[in-house]
Amino acid sequence: MSDQSEPQSSEQPQPKGWEALKQHVIDHKVEVALWATRVFTILFTFGYFIPLLGNPYNAYYKALMSNAATSALRLHQRIPRVTLSREFLSLLLLEDSCHYLFYSLIFLYVTPVTLVLLPVFLFAVLHSASYSLTLLDTLGQNSWWGARLLISLVEFQSRNILRLVAFTEIFLMPFTIVLIFLGRAGLLTPFIYYHFLTLRYSSRRNPYTRNMFSELRMLLEGTASKPGTPSFLRNILLSIVAFASRLAPMQQARQ
Repeated sequence: MSDQSEPQSSEQPQPKGWEALKQHVIDHKVEVALWATRVFTILFTFGYFIPLLGNPYNAYYKALMSNAATSALRLHQRIPRVTLSREFLSLLLLEDSCHYLFYSLIFLYVTPVTLVLLPVFLFAVLHSASYSLTLLDTLGQNSWWGARLLISLVEFQSRNILRLVAFTEIFLMPFTIVLIFLGRAGLLTPFIYYHFLTLRYSSRRNPYTRNMFSELRMLLEGTASKPGTPSFLRNILLSIVAFASRLAPMQQARQ
């Protein structure tokens, strides 16, 4: 009995409060830096939609640069050792953070488009919320109950948030073509964005883009198979499905 009770008596509750938060920041510099860049992404996105403190266009590009900084830090966490080899490049392209570093660089050279900020904003909200809870726990259990409620709402809707991000990623593909005709993007933007979308489709850790493609395909094929669908619309829908299937990465298409 004494042997079993000794470990329990030796355990001491971890300190809470501002000093504990300060020590946490010192011990977890990269994680806190990731949280900070995500918060900046959120703030700059709000600054673009609600231009109270400066030029909204500057806020737009700062939001993309904050997302790029987040992606670079996350890549440093995932792949700390850099080597000049084909294997390293292949490993790099498998990381979701590399995809969104690529995403930020694509649209840094495009005229501001509101829809572009939606994925980076939603990812920043989702990931900063989870770490904000860690910081609040370091301060104490009863601190900032309103913030805890918002964080719980975000986590409860995490699946819907990721599905919305995936849908936006797909919708931006034809939208980049429209931007060319509007004079707001270069001729190479859709081709570069297509490579980003194939990376998202083949992601190992995030299947939502791949699943959203499947859902959209079933939706279009289901609409085309309805008896009341006009023949010309049926042909258009089936042509869209066939064209998208041909553009899918070969390995995933076989699966």
